[in-house]
Amino acid sequence: MPDKTLLLVEDEPDLVDLLSFSLEQASYRVESALTGEDGLQAARRLHPDLILLDLMLPGMDGLEVCRNLRHTPELRDTPVIMLTARNAEQDIVRGLEIGADDYIAKPFSTPVLLARIKAVLRRAADGAEPKRVIEAGGVRLDADRHEVQADGETVSLTATEFKLLTLLVARPGRVFTRQQIIDTLHEGFAAVTDRSVDVQVVGLRRKLGASGARIETVRGVGYRFRA
Repeated sequence: MPDKTLLLVEDEPDLVDLLSFSLEQASYRVESALTGEDGLQAARRLHPDLILLDLMLPGMDGLEVCRNLRHTPELRDTPVIMLTARNAEQDIVRGLEIGADDYIAKPFSTPVLLARIKAVLRRAADGAEPKRVIEAGGVRLDADRHEVQADGETVSLTATEFKLLTLLVARPGRVFTRQQIIDTLHEGFAAVTDRSVDVQVVGLRRKLGASGARIETVRGVGYRFRA
């Protein structure tokens, strides 16, 4: 029996049929909606475990749907993966800033889609309780001791670098925009630029040695940590 319910909000019927078949073969229960308005109603009715949300929808677009989800108390923590056109960088950034958990650019393969769904569901489960010690990709971060080890070696980080690494490692695979990083590091008050974030990332990569390569640049969007 399927133990996870996915809601697919997509306006192309052929793609809905194809994705629904593939997801059901992977033991997910799938419900679908062809418009943003119907997608919101379905989400409120189903309380799905994850929503696959196309951005280019008739009427209410995917960004507005995502914004509504994040302002609905019972749905604000529901994981959302955006399905986007390949060149919609600004929409991707806006979607992530609104609260989407990840994005997949069309066209995409079924194995990639399934892997991303599993990763987002796993992150959602892991994020249910805050962790004081995080281990991912050769990096061990102890929040109570304010200590970091990379490949078994202790690494000395500044307070800003530690906060940046915590943000990325706590949710491996999630893409964070530069603005989200700025808001986290400086709580929205310091006058910093995207370039400031890039400089911090360069320094952090250098200090982490081989593990630093796991901090990946997502072109036009931001950064993520690959576990």
